[in-house]
Amino acid sequence: MPTAPWIMVQKWHDLLFAHWTVPVEKLRPLVPRELELDLRDGRAYVAVAPFWMSGIRGRAMPPLPGLHTFPELNVRTYVTYQGIPGVYFFSLDAASRIAVKGARAFYGLPYFFAHMSIRNISTQNDGERFQYTSRRITSTGMKDPKPAELRAQYWPLTEPRVREAKSLEAFLTERYCLYTVREGKVFRAYIHHLPWKLQNAQAEFELNTMAQAAGLDLPNEPPLLHFSKLLEVLIWWPQRVS
Repeated sequence: MPTAPWIMVQKWHDLLFAHWTVPVEKLRPLVPRELELDLRDGRAYVAVAPFWMSGIRGRAMPPLPGLHTFPELNVRTYVTYQGIPGVYFFSLDAASRIAVKGARAFYGLPYFFAHMSIRNISTQNDGERFQYTSRRITSTGMKDPKPAELRAQYWPLTEPRVREAKSLEAFLTERYCLYTVREGKVFRAYIHHLPWKLQNAQAEFELNTMAQAAGLDLPNEPPLLHFSKLLEVLIWWPQRVS
């Protein structure tokens, strides 16, 4: 972990990890050549991850009005650089224009503004269940994004537990930094949190064009699904490491 202090804290709620395996030859051209794909048993993975955030604030600062709670939706894959595994984001959609502008400016992340909602539609008979919708909005202030939309329902099936260190679930989720590449320069931003307490999950996707917007067609097969109720995360400034 960095020696510098963390700068931001966030809470992630009601998160779904939906993972698909994708051909390495299809994924490689979409990830900057400076980063090495991180494969598991020769397979590459792409995730679509809807959730909502709260308690967003800077170190020793109160939550900012209009910025501390909103939905977010990520499309990501897994990479390494200098032997340190991390996450590479194809896109991050958020329902906060301020967050989108700030993350683009300070982190160089591909954030997009979207109309989003998450509803808890739980019932006594069916248990906890969430309805999630997101539709990316074209902005004239940046390079126009391709259409990207998600309409889905998802729900946990099992009790939460921390997965074994060598499991596939840990490989996909226990990642403590993200990478961006700007003009051939690699930047790493560390994050830190307790280990994920994951629940096996189920989902129904009415519409999912999130990966297609990044130029990647997801296979016509059921994804690997996991749910997390709550995770608190600390975030550091990005550092140039190339």
